[in-house]
Amino acid sequence: MATMEPAERLALIRENLAEILNPEIIEKILTDGGNPKIYWGTATTGRPHCGYFVPAIKIAQLLAAGCDVTVLLADIHGFLDNLKAPIELVQHRAEFYRLTITAILQAVGVSTDKLKFVLGSSYQKSAEYVMDVYKLCSLVSEHDAKKAGAEVVKQTSNAPLSGLLYPILQVLDEQYLDVDAQFGGLDQRKLFTAAKDWLPKIGYAQRAHLLNPMVPGLQGGKMSASDQDSKIDLLETPENVTKKIRKATAAPKVVEENGILAFVEFVLLPSSALRGNRGFQVDRERDGLEPLVYTSIAQMHDDYRNDVLSPQILKPAVAKALNELMAPIQEAYQASAEWQEITLKAYPPPPKKEKKVKDRGSRFPGAKPEEAK
Repeated sequence: MATMEPAERLALIRENLAEILNPEIIEKILTDGGNPKIYWGTATTGRPHCGYFVPAIKIAQLLAAGCDVTVLLADIHGFLDNLKAPIELVQHRAEFYRLTITAILQAVGVSTDKLKFVLGSSYQKSAEYVMDVYKLCSLVSEHDAKKAGAEVVKQTSNAPLSGLLYPILQVLDEQYLDVDAQFGGLDQRKLFTAAKDWLPKIGYAQRAHLLNPMVPGLQGGKMSASDQDSKIDLLETPENVTKKIRKATAAPKVVEENGILAFVEFVLLPSSALRGNRGFQVDRERDGLEPLVYTSIAQMHDDYRNDVLSPQILKPAVAKALNELMAPIQEAYQASAEWQEITLKAYPPPPKKEKKVKDRGSRFPGAKPEEAK
């Protein structure tokens, strides 16, 4: 993307973000002709689903804008967050995430030459890092640690101490990954503002923070790995994808909290732009009408509010586009024995329950004479 002007690069970095904290850091690097170094961290816990397209497409845009992007596979974070990832499985899950995220980016045709993956445990156990954890522990109150992680770390009564360490580790990651900015969801805003406050206290510089909006899932709320109706696995069959999209919540004429429209806005439209032809098509062949072709979400919202674009014709179009986006990912999975093997190790199927044979005794009704002796 050497031919892009700084303003074009900044526009691509900003696209669809809810907010940027300390934007002047990014702007100066671009003005000076440099490449911002940005990291995104993901705790390697549950199996990635289609919700991961949202940050992955933003990462693809950052790469297209010439940024150096680091994906932190936060294995220790996953363990600290209320033991969401059993320590025996985190290494396998981290590898599963690496293969999955790479395949998503390649599916939209973005070069991964400026992308690198870093395993959290590769540096978070070093003497220097641990000493900085101790330093922040001496400066950060329990109240502030809880506040910083309130929307990120699972909150329970009598929570383990690890939940207080989680935000401290994430703040220090900015320094130890040597980045200019951290990218994450709007739910991490309290943690990002904590980083701006805490890092200078131990002599480190503030970073910029890029915040994605919270995108509604298929049922209107957050897309959750634990809600089978709200999530679509990246290896889901086309038939299942179509079925789940058909069942998704999408009230006619209502664009707010509409997960179907949100998926077009944050995944399908920007991914088509990355592939060189921005647009989303809704077929109306059954009504004998020309297809609707959209290049902006504002156009879609207007038509949806006016019932020109109805849920009945929007959902099949989204299902078709999503299946097309997932096809190369699934092909890559089928072609990789390594990826398939890692999947079984990272997310082993639950053990089959042995069927217990009930001891009925010898004098039950209908017993044969030899059984009743």
